[in-house]
Amino acid sequence: MNRLHLLLSAALLTISFVGKAQKVISISQEEVLRKIEKDNLQIRISEKAFEAARADYRQSNALFLPNINAAHTAITTNNPLMAFGSKLNQERLVATDFNPALLNNPAKINNYATRIEVQQPLINVDGLYERQAAKDKADAFALQTERTKEYLQLEGAKAYMQLQLAYKAVDVLTKADETASANLKLVQQYYQQGLLQKTDLLAVKVRVNEIANQLQYARSNIQNASDYLAFMMNEDHIGTLFKPATALADKVTSISALMSFSEMRKDIMAMDKSSDAYRKMFRSSKMKFLPRLNAFGSYELYDTKLFNMRAYGYTIGAQLSWNLFDGYKSIGKMERAKVDYQKARAEAEQYKAQSLLEWNKTSRQLKDAENKVTLAALALEQSQEAYRIRQNRFTQGLEKTSDLLGTETQMLQKQLEHLQAIFEYNFTQQYLHFLTK
Repeated sequence: MNRLHLLLSAALLTISFVGKAQKVISISQEEVLRKIEKDNLQIRISEKAFEAARADYRQSNALFLPNINAAHTAITTNNPLMAFGSKLNQERLVATDFNPALLNNPAKINNYATRIEVQQPLINVDGLYERQAAKDKADAFALQTERTKEYLQLEGAKAYMQLQLAYKAVDVLTKADETASANLKLVQQYYQQGLLQKTDLLAVKVRVNEIANQLQYARSNIQNASDYLAFMMNEDHIGTLFKPATALADKVTSISALMSFSEMRKDIMAMDKSSDAYRKMFRSSKMKFLPRLNAFGSYELYDTKLFNMRAYGYTIGAQLSWNLFDGYKSIGKMERAKVDYQKARAEAEQYKAQSLLEWNKTSRQLKDAENKVTLAALALEQSQEAYRIRQNRFTQGLEKTSDLLGTETQMLQKQLEHLQAIFEYNFTQQYLHFLTK
């Protein structure tokens, strides 16, 4: 047993040496939240999704702006029709060109044409609703991006509180280890004096090893919490220990203002915007049955030499087009758009109902967490007093070793439960605030 204890002590000394060699960075919660908002990858992904939706909306500018194309074409031909038309476009026809022999068997001719074409939409009602739908979609992504930032602020605060809790647990377990070691020395003295049996000594040694094991787990939790913070901040500090600038408070502060549920939350508004986008796509599908009016125009330049512009001509016009029947394709799209809108509307209503349900549950959890903190503080105070009494009686030989160990275990458990209760209350309070934003 002594050999095992020596090996464990050596291992703990090695771990302690490695821990001291590790880089420790002190960091505040404000700094964590600022870095998360600036560098978190999930926020970047959400911002890119918004930028993609905004780019889709900008494509709808084509509904108002002209489409302009320019082309330069070079041909050589002896096709009778093409040859005559090319000469006509080049404005160089003469009377001899109407000779039937030349018309039927023309000589090879070169033609270079520069064409500038403009198409201008005038009335496209379905396109107007598609543009509005794209705008609503972009707005929905913008709101969702803001909600993602709020969520990651909550997650960052939770990660920071977990780091505080881990350090606090290490402090508690370190003191418990010192207390257990002191008890072990006392029991060893009593055993050497013949006042205690060897089973009592072995029980205390087992207890010392248990606390040492718990302490190692608590130190690992510090590393785990530090790694998660580094991931949240998108920093290359995996393996580095972060230390909170402020420790976990021993008491909690109740919220002063009553928070209420609101449908003006960004995620709920995003769902409504998305539903509106589907509604406008449905209306756009119905407007496809109306005619479209578009204007067009072109300006052409012709010559027998490359990039020369001796002859020119233009064309201006407007087109009213109406797709009367396309084999049930438009009707099917309209029915699909209607179903998509109804589905989006139902999903938005369901999301609101779930959000209200979550808010009501969290409100009750906050009250339960506050009550838990109060009871945990009372239980901790009572367990500390019970341990003090039993320790005094043990030194006087009036208590059993097993009773002392049981009271010490209970006190340590109540200390950790009290810290956990404070963490749960603080996080539940912040989560409730997140649900009311």
